[in-house]
Amino acid sequence: MTYFPPGGGDQPQGLGYQGQVPGFGVMPSPKLRPGRIWYLVALAVLAAGVAWLVFGVMSVVGTIDDLQRVPLPEGGIVRLTHSGGYIAYYEGPGARNGDIPFFHVRIAPASPGAAVVSLAHYGSTVTYNIGSHDGRAVLSLRVTRAGSYVVTTSGAAPSNADLAFGGSIGSGIVSALLPAIPLMIVGFLSGLLLFILRLAGKRSRRAYG
Repeated sequence: MTYFPPGGGDQPQGLGYQGQVPGFGVMPSPKLRPGRIWYLVALAVLAAGVAWLVFGVMSVVGTIDDLQRVPLPEGGIVRLTHSGGYIAYYEGPGARNGDIPFFHVRIAPASPGAAVVSLAHYGSTVTYNIGSHDGRAVLSLRVTRAGSYVVTTSGAAPSNADLAFGGSIGSGIVSALLPAIPLMIVGFLSGLLLFILRLAGKRSRRAYG
């Protein structure tokens, strides 16, 4: 007869059992997607749109400041620096609402070989109010070459007003807004979408936990 003393040999200690249960463990939490780095991408797109808009607005302001002006009704001489198209802007009372007195404008070349190809009413509505300049596009002009041109008026040309000549402000405004607005919209919506996705991911992690 074999006798095993309590707690000795290979006899288990009491009724308890200690050990590792196979097949169970703590799983790591899934990584939150998309990562925060994508916020920087959305912010960069938004910043690019804002920068383009600021640059475009400053370019338009520079174009307006650089317009060559002759006083009304006296007229004067403008120096056009290249051949092709120009816009004449009326700056004075009534420019903002289009209430401009009717008067005739004549532009004649003062440089040898220069010529005015066309002078017509401007077909679109383009106005601006920058600093002390309050104007409206009134005429489109095309010349054959760079040179000096004499501007004279007749009729009820108002005093304390100017005719300003230069490039198209309307195309400058479009160039500023066209890339800038889509970039800002894409940047903002991308950041908003990232926030929603990360918020949904955090809720999923809480449910998983």
